Amino acid sequence: MAHELIDTGGSRSFPEPHPLLTATTDRSDVCLVIGAHAGAALQSLKERERYAAILIELGTECLGIHTGEARGEEGSNVLGFARFRLGTASPTDLVEVVRQPRTPETAIAAARALFEAHGLKVAVCGDFPGRIVDRLVRPYYNAALRRLDEGLASAADLDTTLKLGLGYPEGPISLLERTGLAAHCDVTQALYEALGDSAYAPARRARVAQQRGK
Repeated sequence: MAHELIDTGGSRSFPEPHPLLTATTDRSDVCLVIGAHAGAALQSLKERERYAAILIELGTECLGIHTGEARGEEGSNVLGFARFRLGTASPTDLVEVVRQPRTPETAIAAARALFEAHGLKVAVCGDFPGRIVDRLVRPYYNAALRRLDEGLASAADLDTTLKLGLGYPEGPISLLERTGLAAHCDVTQALYEALGDSAYAPARRARVAQQRGK
């Protein structure tokens, strides 16, 4: 599927070359807006109604920050997306596509078709801070860090137990150290501020890593 690309630089979903970024045309039915300033680029985009779907890259924020909200009836051809990426690790092939209550099914189908045509896997979710994966895994990572602080077990034993007991390929402490405790702190702090749930409050070790980095 042909699509247009607006790249504002600094994309977390596509930090490296990818076929999706090169198979573009000057005028098509889908517009992909990526990078650190995707929100500003969306606001300046003209003739939005001519697209089947406009896909804007998100951080942890809601799509409604860029499109507005209206009594639970919001939804247009603008969808959010983010390719899941843990800290400094390479992005995964999972793309979380964000819809609103009245997003047209045709727009969702266009988004799914575009990403899947370029080898990516799509999960569709509602418009909530952090989407699916971060909402589910960040409290788990925080809990593991807090149990380490409490002296429940060594980092190595915590990792080994969760790997052997749950079949995980890598333990949570090792994973966070490899991908960046400071990055975990940034994400969990944003979710804590947005949701007010203490399960997302950054664990002490993540805060220390962030402060040390500064």
